[in-house]
Amino acid sequence: MKNGPISLIRLSLLTLSLGLLGGCVTTPKAYDYTAFREARPASILVLPPVNESPDIKATHSMLSHATAPLAESGYYVFPVTLVDETFKHNGLTAPADIHELAPAKLREIFGADAALYISVKQYGTSYKVIASETRVTAEARLVDLRTGAQLWNGSATASSAEGDNNSGGLVGLLVKAVVRQIIETISEQGHIIAGQTSSRLLSAGMPNGILYGPRSPQYQKDGQALR
Repeated sequence: MKNGPISLIRLSLLTLSLGLLGGCVTTPKAYDYTAFREARPASILVLPPVNESPDIKATHSMLSHATAPLAESGYYVFPVTLVDETFKHNGLTAPADIHELAPAKLREIFGADAALYISVKQYGTSYKVIASETRVTAEARLVDLRTGAQLWNGSATASSAEGDNNSGGLVGLLVKAVVRQIIETISEQGHIIAGQTSSRLLSAGMPNGILYGPRSPQYQKDGQALR
């Protein structure tokens, strides 16, 4: 019986610890697709991404990857070259200026149902003493060009360090970090990682991702809380 109170205290502390750990696990809030379902756009105009990273290659890299997942999700996506030439013909070359155009004006020029606005938050390879990685983070929002209403928004990140096992001595980790930084910088790893980020961000069927378009067999069968 001497150990009775001690065992009870230990059990209480363990229960409290598990409760605190459980409180740290959060379930993503289900996205409200009401506006998206009502609008159901069939065509999407992808605007040149605004680059908020130090790497000047981010805009063109993300733009080159953005159309494929949208097309595979069942949407007609306006060709990048056509869109670029149209903006240039109208004296618009800066993504930030293009993002400021009124939805009605974009609708008038292209006839698209919706426009996708992308912002690149992180892009490139960074070195952090014993670790190096190439990371790309982007945010996007889909706007109905017929009404100006936002239909959807999301964000995604991809990194070359995903799944890394950083076991080993300090010297080995330092060497690995330096070598990775050199290789990934030379090999334009950022462009590859941007493709992964774009796929996670713009592919239908992802948790809280965009809905399938009318060219997909999954059209109007999606949009559950977590698919």
